[in-house]
Amino acid sequence: MKIILCITGSIAATEDLKLVHELQRHGYDVECFMTEAAAEIITPLSMEFATKKRVVTKITGYVEHVTNAQADLILVAPATANTISKFAHKVADTTVTTLLLTASGYDTPILFVPSMHISMYEAISDNIQKIKEENKNVHFMEPNEAERKAKFPSKHDIVLEVERLTSEQKLSGKKVMISAGATFEALDSMRGLTNRSSGRMGVEIAKEMYRQGANVTVVCGLMHTHVPSLFERVDVESTNQMMDAVTERIGDIDIYVSVAAISDFTFDNVSHGKISSDEDITVKLTRLPKLLEMVKKLNPEVFVVGFKAEADVSEENLITKAKNRMEKYDLNLMVANDISLENSGPGSDKNEVYIIDKDTYEKVSLDSKSNISKKIVEKVCTFF
Repeated sequence: MKIILCITGSIAATEDLKLVHELQRHGYDVECFMTEAAAEIITPLSMEFATKKRVVTKITGYVEHVTNAQADLILVAPATANTISKFAHKVADTTVTTLLLTASGYDTPILFVPSMHISMYEAISDNIQKIKEENKNVHFMEPNEAERKAKFPSKHDIVLEVERLTSEQKLSGKKVMISAGATFEALDSMRGLTNRSSGRMGVEIAKEMYRQGANVTVVCGLMHTHVPSLFERVDVESTNQMMDAVTERIGDIDIYVSVAAISDFTFDNVSHGKISSDEDITVKLTRLPKLLEMVKKLNPEVFVVGFKAEADVSEENLITKAKNRMEKYDLNLMVANDISLENSGPGSDKNEVYIIDKDTYEKVSLDSKSNISKKIVEKVCTFF
């Protein structure tokens, strides 16, 4: 796919070399337009080296603004207050604004990534709103607000938004909730019981759902994985907190993915101090209720994906256990895996799973969690 990267005169332009490489790593063909102000911050030669394409700094007889206006996406990153305001009022006096005005006439998707002082960002809010109301194919990323600045988002978040806007949007408008990570049950103020989970599978599924146009909420337990700022994030610790977060929101959700490693037990008695380590202690574990048992009772229409982890079981036994769980809780899809397999399971970057519906199942041999998440979401999309 062809992306036109438009660079304007913000100091965040220095991040664009890394952004180009990240876009290329995800399979995009990138060409570049620069304003004169941008060329004073980062040289056109450096962008030409990165893109392996001639960088457009002037409109010539080759009418670059017309020949490039029907790209798959126009990405304005960074987007200054000046460029955004000119586009709002249909001013075309730079290479970038001329391209943007032409592209909007073709209804080419445009993504602005603002970067400026927060006072300027607030001052142009009316112009941003005007653009959104008049152009259904023009989109804005929310900047990261810090130090009184509307800062450039991470390159990973920008690429994820680009992937969303250039995807088939199979889940457009769907509300998705994913519970991920591990829960923690306190024994005292220092110690507790938890599960081994990095949260990575849940985050990878969330990314793939987002790529396909869904609005994503991630209920996060203990996590060792970055959660993109593009998602609504709800942080919890204990199993009961996770249950409360999910059940409070489930009524408004179209798809729920329960991939979190939720504790099955809690301590019968919890000390509010720190238990002495000078003597042996005996603790009693009490079973906790199952979250999946409540989901369909609260929202019978929600599409639910459950996960089932077992150890040292045959393929037949694993499938049977997963199907029994699916039937018991009226789930739509199950993902099952054997955590005892080498290079697979909790904490690993890879996994081997079975994707199971009510009639069939598919084995996904050892692969990255990113690729597995694509297969899971592809399966979910067949139901919508």
